[in-house]
This record gives sequence, C-alpha cells and structure tokens, in this order.
Amino acid sequence: MLLTPRPRTQPPLTRRRILRTLSHRKAALLASAVSVCLVAAAAPAEPLGVGDRLYPYLGNPGYDVASYDISLTYPGTNDQPLQAVTTIDAWTTDDLERFNLDFARGTVRSVQVDGRPARFTSAGEDLVVTPEHPLSERSWTRITVRHTSDPVYGEDQQGGWVRTSDGLAMANQADAAHLVFPCNDHPSDKAMFTFRITAPNGYTAVANGLPAGADRVGRTTTWTYRTQHPMATELAQVSIGRSAVVHREGPHGLPVRDVVPAGDRKALEPWLAKTPGQIAWMESKLGHYPFETYGVLMAQADTGFELETQTLSLFEKGLFTEPAYPKWYIESVMVHELSHQWFGDSVTPRSWSDVWLNEGHATWYEGLYAEETAHRPMEERMKAAYGASDRWRQAGGPPARPKPPVPGQKISIFRPNIYDGAALVLYALRQEIGRSAFERLERIWVQEHRDTTATTSDFVRLATAVAGRDLRGFLTPWLYGEKTPPMPGHPDWKPLPPPKTAPPRARR
Repeated sequence: MLLTPRPRTQPPLTRRRILRTLSHRKAALLASAVSVCLVAAAAPAEPLGVGDRLYPYLGNPGYDVASYDISLTYPGTNDQPLQAVTTIDAWTTDDLERFNLDFARGTVRSVQVDGRPARFTSAGEDLVVTPEHPLSERSWTRITVRHTSDPVYGEDQQGGWVRTSDGLAMANQADAAHLVFPCNDHPSDKAMFTFRITAPNGYTAVANGLPAGADRVGRTTTWTYRTQHPMATELAQVSIGRSAVVHREGPHGLPVRDVVPAGDRKALEPWLAKTPGQIAWMESKLGHYPFETYGVLMAQADTGFELETQTLSLFEKGLFTEPAYPKWYIESVMVHELSHQWFGDSVTPRSWSDVWLNEGHATWYEGLYAEETAHRPMEERMKAAYGASDRWRQAGGPPARPKPPVPGQKISIFRPNIYDGAALVLYALRQEIGRSAFERLERIWVQEHRDTTATTSDFVRLATAVAGRDLRGFLTPWLYGEKTPPMPGHPDWKPLPPPKTAPPRARR
C-alpha cells in the first residue's frame, strides 16, 4: 500500500483462466415438476488473481482494461450508499466464457457485456460475470455494472471510502479500490479514467485529472474529470465535500489546484503556496513533472496517513494545524507525496513486492529536501537507518521481498523496511557508483518507464547500464539479503541493538 506513514507522537528523522474456456465441463440433466431442461453445469465460481505474491486474489487474468468511466451519485450524506455505474472498456487477452472483476462492498443491480444482459454472482471479493456469448481472444469489450458503493463498513475492512467531516474522499491502497467500484484491482493494469460525480448543490466534487465540465440540473450538479495519463486503480481519488478549490500556476504553466475545507482556506494558504516551489525542486532532480495537474487534498478526517493519489495527493488537514510538527517536517512530508507522482504513480510497481521502488524513492527525496532546505543531514538519517536495518529486515523482510501482510491487516506490508530501509539501499548505491551516475540513473528511470509499470529487475538492469558494470552482485544482498551489507565508504557503520524504550509508531 503506497501510504506515507507518519508517527502520531513525534516526527521521524523522518487469480489458467476459469477465464480460459472450461475444457472439462460437467453436464447434467436436471428434472423439474414443470419441465426437463439441459443445463451446462460449469465449475463453481471462484475468486481469481494475477499471482501477486503479497495479495494473491488481487487483479484478474484474461483481459486488459483500457478505460474506466465511473458515475457516482452522492445522496448528500456520507453514511448512505452512493448509486453508481461503472463502465469498463477492455481488450481480452484470452478466450473468455466468464471473467472476474474485483468488487466487494456494494450491491450489484445489473451487468451488461457489449450491451447485452449478463449473468453474475460473487465469489470471495470477486464479481464473476458470464456474458450471453463467450468473448474471443483479442476482442474489444465493454462491461457496464450498475451498483451501489457503500462508504460504511466494518472494522475488518480497510480502505476505500474515507468519511470526512463534510463528505467523502478515497484511500484505495493497496487493495481497496474494489471496495469502491468494480475493477481489475492490481497496479499491473493501468488505465485511463473518467469520473462523473453528481452531488447536491452546495457540494464540490474533485477527482484525478482535469475538469471536463460541471452541469447543474435542478438541485444537483454533475462534475466530470478525465485523466490524461493511465492510472492504477489504487491511485484513484474522488473528493466530495463543502470544499474550496484553490487555483494557482506551477512551473511551465502547470495548473495546480488544491482542495481544502472552505472555512479553512485562508489559514491553509501558506502551506498551499509551497507546492509550486516544491515541484520546481523535484524537477531540478528528475525533469518535468509527469502529469497534467497537481494539487493537495486536505481532508477533515483522522486517517493516520497521507497518500499519493495521482495528481491529487491526500493529506489529513491536521498535519498542517498540529503545532507539534516542525515546519521542515511538514514540508518534507509534502515532498514525499509529490515524489510519488514520479515514483509509484507515473512509474508504477508491476507487483506489490516492488513497492520499495515507490516508498524508498519517496523517502529518499523527502530526506534530500530536508537536507537541502532545512539542514537535516541525509548522512545522519542513513546512519540511523543502517543501525536499525537488520531489525527491520527481520521484522518485515528485505526491502525487495517484504513479508506478506499480517492476517486481517492487509496494509501491514508498509513497514520501515520499505521506507527508510529502502532509502538506505539507494544511499548505498550512490556511495557505490558516485553521485553523478546515481543522479543520471534517477532521471533515466523516470523517463524510460513513464506511464508504465516496472520491476526491481528493471531497476537493477538500468543501474548496471548506467554504471557501466554489472551491479547484480552488489545490489542483490542489499535488496534481498536477510542481513544488511557493509555500507560503502562507511566501514564504521554497525547494526545497533533495539532501544530499550522505542516510541510507538503509527504506520499505515
């Protein structure tokens, strides 16, 4: 889950296919008092997945989504289901007699495939759809699901809608977009998105991408937004509330729009005004910002995390109003989420085991920003991380092979090993190949993989090419080893015993 954890007590140093036509089908003659019918008895519906090591039932084989068109009607209260229609355009990658969508929190009213009614049932957290006619491989298909989207859920369900003091926002990482809308809920299948949000007049709706109209009809207004770049489902964002939308210009004329509680606009403006400069700072490191717009969404909700939803990062408003947080820390958290627009959003992990590529890089630039603007030395932070790294690896696994989430705690892969532990890998790499080669590697990485997915192996191959020598022997222990290797240039750095009294850390 690409969530940015932060302490609640003090700042840190910061499913081949069923989808394959069933080759062994059982047939049965079923007799009834009225008539005798021939019925093909297919295998029972079951949840599928794309084979993710950490989230085995996420995603579905047999098709590749090109676009989502999601219509949501907000009833004016955040404790009642929204009426919704999700339309999915996709290419089939196999012959499909039936297929699965991820969807778990809502009532499905009907499903159509290419304009014809389709049968559907549920299996685990999947919606299993049987179209009127099988779909052939390499065909274009449109799936329309009419459903509800429920913002109220039990304690055992994490993520999806976040209920704010005046409406709703989304927090879908790592595996919760399907708790909001039917989808292929895995980062390996990025797609374009259109959102149409209807709400009572007096509410403002904002979503990923650029606005494409606001149509007022009677007592409601329908707001439309479209992305101009593909997006993973876990990065979707819809905000509905009594909000102010603050517009300003970023580097190269980039439209920046922030969404804040209307009554807090003036008080939050000093923080909002920092975004253009932070974008410029990131561009000095990595090149042009990769999307059509950016902004921050400050939600009146107690989430315990910040989240890099594409083009509109989610923050707790309390981050900016809590006096205990130093100014430099708040700014570095803002840069952490901004960094994710390059690392995680534009360049997306192909599997959740590659999540260190997101969080390690965002933590790296968070720390580098604090070093350059607030005199918080990166070396000191990395030395402290080195001292704790063996403990982090034991508790959470090595950075590129995190341990599976704890049962009932799906987001528990977000441990220190993929934050500062992964940033430590980047520090070691910079020590090994030099600052100039490292900075060149970073720029080439985000340029070559823009709008696509990438893996840890891709990163190692590129690092090898940029350095002009094989780095597999160096990087493999750092990424996959149970113990932290020696730090180049710092032979004195040693693992440290755990502190006698460790402060509590809220991680999500």
